[in-house]
Amino acid sequence: MTNLFTRIKDTITADLHEAIDKKEKQNPIALLNQYLRQCEQETEKVRKLLERQYTLKDEFTREYQQAVELTEKRKHQAEIASKAGETELYQFATAEFQQYSDRAERLSASLEQVKGQLEELERKYQEMKHKLKDMHLRRMELMGRENVTRANLRINQVLDSNSYSDKSYSKFKEIENYLDRLEHQVNSSFHRSTIDARIAQLEKEMKLEESKSI
Repeated sequence: MTNLFTRIKDTITADLHEAIDKKEKQNPIALLNQYLRQCEQETEKVRKLLERQYTLKDEFTREYQQAVELTEKRKHQAEIASKAGETELYQFATAEFQQYSDRAERLSASLEQVKGQLEELERKYQEMKHKLKDMHLRRMELMGRENVTRANLRINQVLDSNSYSDKSYSKFKEIENYLDRLEHQVNSSFHRSTIDARIAQLEKEMKLEESKSI
């Protein structure tokens, strides 16, 4: 039975890896974005844990300060009861003093432990944020290189008729032919208008010369 479950697990794992590999080949940037979102979620979880640790530290600090205050208070009360000869009251204050003293000592140790854990969490959280930022920057770099690669591929396809579809190439050829025709028409019109103007000017000059000679 164990071997059966192991084989089922291995099969599911293999299928999952195959699906991931297929998705990565189809759209690697999309898969990278998915991984980054998961990293962002993990970083957010650590941030919340860090906030809880700060809250816990504040609670331990308040409890410790309260225990220290009550320790000093019971100590002072025990001294007064002792001087007044109030044995029962002295014994009660002394017992309370010991309880609060033990509590303050325990809370002090816990507080130091919480502070150490908090420093470790802060260090890891900052490290995670830096790594996440670096991964975002690397993603931007990869996207830039991918865009250039896609653009160059498209440009090469357009310029190389052998590797581009006949339909797309014929569209560029059609535009080029149209530009050739349009350029020919414009040039012809320009030359005609220039010739007409020049001939008219020559005729005017010739008539002027004829009128002077008469």
